Amino acid sequence: MQAALQIVPKSEAKGEKRRPVRFRGRSFMALVLAPELPLEEWFAELDALTAGSPGFFSERPVVLDVSQIRLSPRMLAAFLGDLDQRGVRVIGVEGCDPKFLDGPNARLAMPVGGRAAGEIAAKDAAPGATSLVIDQPVRSGQSVSFHGDVTICGPVASGAEIVAAGSIHVYGALRGRAIAGSAGDGKARIFCRKLEAELLAIDGVYMATDELDPALRGKPVRVWLDGENLRVAALD
Repeated sequence: MQAALQIVPKSEAKGEKRRPVRFRGRSFMALVLAPELPLEEWFAELDALTAGSPGFFSERPVVLDVSQIRLSPRMLAAFLGDLDQRGVRVIGVEGCDPKFLDGPNARLAMPVGGRAAGEIAAKDAAPGATSLVIDQPVRSGQSVSFHGDVTICGPVASGAEIVAAGSIHVYGALRGRAIAGSAGDGKARIFCRKLEAELLAIDGVYMATDELDPALRGKPVRVWLDGENLRVAALD
């Protein structure tokens, strides 16, 4: 949904005809990375994630939330450099003194806030709906984000992504990424008819493709969060 704002220059009020300047509003979904101490272990987890799902951060805007760690300006600059070397495109930093961001990084300063991914409703959903049903396959490069449960009546292709604040149901092969409980719901679930996922995640806890039990590949499964671990079991 776009909103257009038209600004009429003062010169037009004096009879001079000039082309108006137009501004358009558009929303994009960004991932939020919130590093924790010790940073060496956090980077190791990040590297494991990108190794298991190489395209996870590809062309994806990222907001860095450093409110849980204390970094000096020099450490923050080095931290951003480490992320850049890993192909993580940071568009904003929140949770620190804006003075910590100087030089080319000054433009990254932003206030804490924003909406969780689960609050961004898919365009096909009815107003106030708590569930969304997609009656077609989700193709590579496509992303579905919804504030409730999402049901896909077909396959989810490699390179596609489903983000739901609630549970995810895929009545077909799940080859892309499924991220449930995105707004902090640890009781969310993921169900699919054929497991071939690149990445599974519930409430921020993820499992990459190389961690999946080979015996469960191609099988109908359910996925749930058990403490800090994801569990995957066959439905049959």
